[in-house]
Amino acid sequence: MELRQKLILASGSPRRVDLLKQAGIDPARLMPMDLDETPSKSEHPRSLARRLSADKAKAAFQQVRKDLTWGNSYILAADTVVAVGRRILPKAELMQEASSALHLLSGRSHWVFTGVCLIGPDGKLRQKIVETKVRFKRLSGYDIECYLASGEWRGKAGAYAIQGIAGSFVQKIVGSYTNVVGLPLFETLQMLSGEGYDVHTGWTEG
Repeated sequence: MELRQKLILASGSPRRVDLLKQAGIDPARLMPMDLDETPSKSEHPRSLARRLSADKAKAAFQQVRKDLTWGNSYILAADTVVAVGRRILPKAELMQEASSALHLLSGRSHWVFTGVCLIGPDGKLRQKIVETKVRFKRLSGYDIECYLASGEWRGKAGAYAIQGIAGSFVQKIVGSYTNVVGLPLFETLQMLSGEGYDVHTGWTEG
């Protein structure tokens, strides 16, 4: 791969890596950014996704910009926020958090916002926010109990992963499916292509 085509993913998410590979793009390096993701007071979910994705991209850029090996890379960052109205659901780490989130999502619609931020080799920052509306079926107590036992909720925004068991909870989705997984592929590849990254390079390899 040429130097100009090196892509750094400022995330450690296996889901985002898998989505990029699905599109024929294999990141040259993963750089998870450990930032405080606590929403500011009264911060809108959309604004939070925008702020965190930009902060992650900028943090990665600052780390590599003077590095001869990686300083000319494209840096891609993303952050996904799940919300009911203006209420932001955190990434569930405790079972009680997950249970509360699932009870809240049961039988109603919610929004998934993903901020995608790209910094090119020239240091220019480009950003897009993608939103998807998702409606869950009404979950029984047994549905929730069994899903909690699966452990799939751990570390997930909104306490669920649509590509797993929770996909069976979804009655309707309006917008990008890959956005709900964690990285909207259409918009991401448009951004990369618009900044000169050849998204087709990996299509003929392997």
